[in-house]
Amino acid sequence: MFKTILFPVDGSRESREAAELVINVVKTYTSKLFLLSVVEENKEGAMSSEPQVAKLLQGVKTLFQQQGINAETIEKVGIPSFLICDVADEINADLIIMGCRGLGLTPEKASESVTHRTIELAPCPILIVP
Repeated sequence: MFKTILFPVDGSRESREAAELVINVVKTYTSKLFLLSVVEENKEGAMSSEPQVAKLLQGVKTLFQQQGINAETIEKVGIPSFLICDVADEINADLIIMGCRGLGLTPEKASESVTHRTIELAPCPILIVP
């Protein structure tokens, strides 16, 4: 059912908690897993440098390898919500799994969150992990 899964990661607590669900779904459906992290330039609290993103992706990839899951990593620079949807389309993702809230989000800006915008633009189903 879910042959290809995209898991956008940003180092937030919600992203780390979503990893457990990703492990379960990937193992259940024997899915191919792609990890995506985006350098968002000039954004307070967000991933702001390529070395940070590379380190984050390697750490997450290692977590999945310890569970017997191979994952491909993708690093991008730009607007996260647009890039998540673009990458999902490029890899023909059947499912995007992401945390409900990422780095830099304030309650006042919830409607502008990466998660909210991704839901509006996604080319496939999204599983949001609270």
